[in-house]
Amino acid sequence: MRGRSHRVGRTTRKRRQKRESAFHSVSLSHQPQYVSLMRFLHQRGFTSTLLQPALFSDTGRGLQTLQTIKPGERLISLPESCLLTTSTVLNSYLGQYIKSWKPRLSPLLALCVFLVCERQRGEASDWFPYIDVLPTSYTCPAYFSDGVVDVLPAAVKRRALEQREAVREMHSSNQDFFRTLQPVLSQPTGDVLTYEALRWAWCSVNTRSVFMSRPSSSFLSGPDDYALAPFLDLLNHRPDVQVKAGFNHQTKCYEIRSVCGTPRYRQAFINYGSHDNQRLLLEYGFVGMNNPHSVVYVETDLLLDLLRGDKSLDQKIKFLKENHFLHNLTISSEGPSWRLMVALRLLSLPQTLYHLWRPVLLGQVVGEKTEARSSQIARALCQQLLKDAQAALEKISHLLAQSEQPIREQLEAVRALRQEERWILESCLTALRDSSHLHDDMSPGKANDGALS
Repeated sequence: MRGRSHRVGRTTRKRRQKRESAFHSVSLSHQPQYVSLMRFLHQRGFTSTLLQPALFSDTGRGLQTLQTIKPGERLISLPESCLLTTSTVLNSYLGQYIKSWKPRLSPLLALCVFLVCERQRGEASDWFPYIDVLPTSYTCPAYFSDGVVDVLPAAVKRRALEQREAVREMHSSNQDFFRTLQPVLSQPTGDVLTYEALRWAWCSVNTRSVFMSRPSSSFLSGPDDYALAPFLDLLNHRPDVQVKAGFNHQTKCYEIRSVCGTPRYRQAFINYGSHDNQRLLLEYGFVGMNNPHSVVYVETDLLLDLLRGDKSLDQKIKFLKENHFLHNLTISSEGPSWRLMVALRLLSLPQTLYHLWRPVLLGQVVGEKTEARSSQIARALCQQLLKDAQAALEKISHLLAQSEQPIREQLEAVRALRQEERWILESCLTALRDSSHLHDDMSPGKANDGALS
C-alpha cells in the first residue's frame, strides 16, 4: 500500500506540474516594496500566511495561494487597524482642517485629499508602504486621452466624459479648501493638490476600495461606505467565483470567505459583482475575459437615427421615456433583451394603433407584421453597431502603431471591449437570422405547402 501510494503521489505531482505550466506566475513577496507592506500590516495585527503577492501572465498583479483553500474557508482577514477609512483621515493631521470646513466635504474627497498629501510626504508617511504599491496611473476613463475616448462605444463614451468631468469639478470647486492645508504641506498647495494628483487618488479609491457601510460623520457630508484595504485589494475579479465578504463586527476585521475553494499555488479571485465589461472598464479600468454578463447597450440617438422617417417617432420616444423604457436597452450574444424588443415593438406600431401602446409595454405581442418589423429594426441596430465597432477597431489599430505607454494600455483595454462587442453583435445577428428562418418555416403558408407536397 505504501509503495502504491508513492506511485500515485508521483503521478499526481506530474499532472499538477503539467496543469500549472499552462499559466505563469512569479512571486513578488521578496521585493522590497512588498516586504515593507507586509511588515506594515503585521505591525497592525495582520497575521495571515495563506496568500502571497504574485505577478500572473494573464491578469498582472494578484494574490497566490500558499496552501489549498477549502470551500467555506476564510481567505483573508484584515484587521480594522489596517483599513484606511474616513476615521483614519479625521484622526490624522488633516482632521482639524476637515472638521472646521464648511460646507462639509464628502467622504470620497476626504480620502482623496489624504492620499495625495500622504503621497507627497513620501517615506515620512505612516501609510507610505501601502501608497508605494499603488499603481502610479490607471486605465479607467478618467485617465483616457481624447483620442482614446473617441473610440469608445457611445454609451461608455458618454459616461466616461461624465466621469472625467466629475473629477475636474471636484478639483476646481475645492480650491479654497485646498489652500487651507498649506500649513501641513512642504510645497505650495497648487503644486501638490493638482488635478492629476486628485485624479490618481480618485481612481485609487474608486477602483480599489471595498464597501464598508459606516455611521455618517457630523464632519462629512453623504454616505460613508469607502474603505481602502491594503493587500486585500490585490485580489482580482472573476465572474464565476463566489465569495462572502464583509466587515465582521465581532472580530473587527474585514473578512472574505471562499465558497468553492482554491487549489494551492493558484491565483485567488473574488467577485466584484455581476458587471458587464463596459461597467468593469468604467469603474475598475479593465475588461474581463469570458464575461457571461457582457452586453452591448443601445442608445436613444441610434433609435432616432434609424427611425427618423416615422412621423410619430417623437411621440413614441416620449411615451417610452415617461414609462422608463429608454434605459438599459441591451443586446447579448443570444439576441436583443426583452426590454429592447418591447421598445422596438412599440416603435414598429403605426400611429393608428395608438391604443395598443400600453398593452405592448406590458409584453403583449400584437401581430406578425409588427413582430417582423421589430425584428427587422433589431437586425438594423446590430448591423449599425457592428459597423461602428469595426470602424473603431481599425482606428485603434492605427493609433496603437503610433502611440506609446500609457496610451497603448488604454487602447488595449478599449480594443478588448470593442472586440467583445463585435463578437456579441455577430452572434446576435446569427440568432436573429435563425429565429427568422424558424418563424418562416412554421408559418401557416409554409405548413400548407409542406402538407400539399
